[in-house]
Amino acid sequence: MRSSLFSAYISLLLGSHAVSALTSYANDFVDPDFILAGKFGNNTLAAQATIRSWAAELAGQGPWTVMSKAVAPPNGDKHDYMSWAPYWWPDCSGVGNTTELAPEQIWKECKYVSRDGLFNPDGRLINDVGNFQSLSDAVLYNAIAHSFEGTPSSSYSKTAVSFIKAWFLDPDTRMNPNLNFAQMQRGPTGQTGSHTGILDLKGMAKIASGIIILRKGGNTDWTTDLDNQMNAWSKEFITWLETAQIALEEGHADNNHGTFYYNQLAALKIMVNDNPGALNVTNTYFSSQYLFQIKANGEQVRSRPLEAIRTRPYHYRAYNLAAMITNARLAAYAGDINVWNKTTTEGATIKTALDFAMTIPASASKETTYTTELYPSIAAVAAVYGDPGDKYAAFLQKGAAYAVEAYFLWNQPLAGGEAESAALTAAPSITGTGKNAKATGVGENSALGLSWSWLGVVSAVAAGVLTL
Repeated sequence: MRSSLFSAYISLLLGSHAVSALTSYANDFVDPDFILAGKFGNNTLAAQATIRSWAAELAGQGPWTVMSKAVAPPNGDKHDYMSWAPYWWPDCSGVGNTTELAPEQIWKECKYVSRDGLFNPDGRLINDVGNFQSLSDAVLYNAIAHSFEGTPSSSYSKTAVSFIKAWFLDPDTRMNPNLNFAQMQRGPTGQTGSHTGILDLKGMAKIASGIIILRKGGNTDWTTDLDNQMNAWSKEFITWLETAQIALEEGHADNNHGTFYYNQLAALKIMVNDNPGALNVTNTYFSSQYLFQIKANGEQVRSRPLEAIRTRPYHYRAYNLAAMITNARLAAYAGDINVWNKTTTEGATIKTALDFAMTIPASASKETTYTTELYPSIAAVAAVYGDPGDKYAAFLQKGAAYAVEAYFLWNQPLAGGEAESAALTAAPSITGTGKNAKATGVGENSALGLSWSWLGVVSAVAAGVLTL
């Protein structure tokens, strides 16, 4: 059943010429050991091509640094990370003639009020948050793409290393290891960061994956000196996360903010080779917030207004699921072999939460633009818990062409995973980088309905001619 279902899916995929644009998943920790083992089924060729394509696209966008923002933090030091709280809006009714207020006056003198789920459009005038998100994706995908090369150095690894140096290490552009001015609410009382700003650097889990892939893979661009410098920076930031008042407040948050806090801290501990410390972090999460985040039926609620009753419930269910799954991946990598079986006080697991989320369509809350946010979590749950009835694969097939998505590579087996790879031993493999990439080893590909047209698509993507 599974093989025939995936074969039909691939045939449909080929006929529709589906492609995948660059997507920033909410968060993930990709097991470096899985990537470095390189035991990918040939059914993941399209996902590999997507990763190469995304790596190249991001390489052309960076580097990014905290020094690029047009406005300095209140202390005047652009090396300090800075962002504005996205849901806070100015109320200048008590300030006088608002038509004559300069933007800087509005930011400092007007009272700011919260409107949950409604983005203030000027929030990205300072884009440290967006730049860090792009950085985290660039490091992850360029590190993974480098692993495909099988060489000590590549254009991919050079890109990842140069971007890491620019953001964290170079004296002229480095970020100070704190979030003292993250998600400032602005106004007379909002000229310092808030605890919600810790969320901005959740992508540290992706960066940790990328750095460990380079380190353990023996990459020659990632030198011992750079590794030591990055570990020193990370240890300073860990200390800040464990002692700063706003960081501690975030660590106690009941909703996705608290969940993502543990993503960030555990990933940093793993990156500095402190696996026992990482386990302590994930154990804290799974013995505190997690216990009350999922009800018996899988809904994500608690006594406080959490994911189910916010302005975008579909998005926030998917968002917190991504964070829960990332915590589980981090715990598993650090040595917790039973983490996926952990239950809440009502007996629910991560799988329970995912199963419930799948029953509520995005259209029910007018969130169809967020539909695909749940897909990486579906793939993760299918790979960990299994998909004997093809429920998860069938759900994924309703939307985007999931076999070309980057997440398909590291969520195996699911439909089209290990069970099918044996039938593809003669399928093509992608070799080379950029314009020199080519598909080789073409053989009998009928098992998954692969055709010469599809092999051409894969080759074109690998060569950078076609963007997935």
